[in-house]
Amino acid sequence: MTAVRDDLGLPVALPREVRRVVSLVPSLTESVAATAPELLAGATDWCSHPADLDVPRVRGTKNPDLAAITALRPDLVLANEEENRVPDLDALRAAGVPVWVTVVRTLDGALTSLRRMIGVALSRPEPAWLTSAARAWAAPAVPVERRAVVPVWRKPWMVAGRDTFAGDLLLRLGVRNIYAGHPERYPKIPLPELLASGPDLVVLPDEPYRFTPEDGPGFFPGVPAALVSGRHLTWYGPSLAEAPAVLSGALTRAR
Repeated sequence: MTAVRDDLGLPVALPREVRRVVSLVPSLTESVAATAPELLAGATDWCSHPADLDVPRVRGTKNPDLAAITALRPDLVLANEEENRVPDLDALRAAGVPVWVTVVRTLDGALTSLRRMIGVALSRPEPAWLTSAARAWAAPAVPVERRAVVPVWRKPWMVAGRDTFAGDLLLRLGVRNIYAGHPERYPKIPLPELLASGPDLVVLPDEPYRFTPEDGPGFFPGVPAALVSGRHLTWYGPSLAEAPAVLSGALTRAR
């Protein structure tokens, strides 16, 4: 066994060779599938990429089937400190299952975390998609020209607040999140207060709440709305390589 530390600094006892991985995070599932697909032994019901992924499902990120995960006999479970619950991860550790937890708050942090996960936890060389993702975001950040609210839920209204990956991506593309200085990371803000904040843009992703042209822009009359792919705004994995072009296109159309 080899003792290494994850993004939280917690020790992870890895076998000499990791051969079976269960991923509890859609972004990380896609990352492993694009790097070493033979390793994937299980994933959540929400792991939608790649589209042809054919592995046992272990329920959701917030309610994983711990017995099913343990029965898959994984060498490693991949998790994220924001998406997965501490009691679930502690229960897996208590059952003798090594758990690697990622921490992602910024683009740079995501690239570093992915390199560590792939290189240290999985013992694989940096994949081409990760190199392409870093290259795609290497251009200087666009000067900030717009102030936006970024709802992530509607019943009740919740928005991206401080210290979020989505906020960092948008800032690099010239859009400042109005609630980036809020004490909470995903605060509940009533709609009248969102409107009173004076946004000149509202960014509406299609996950976790699925905003659509019929459900979202109408709540912000007179404010340009950018309907964006949640996978490109909030996922950290292979989608990062095309995210700058996809997001920039959606933001440009919202004028």
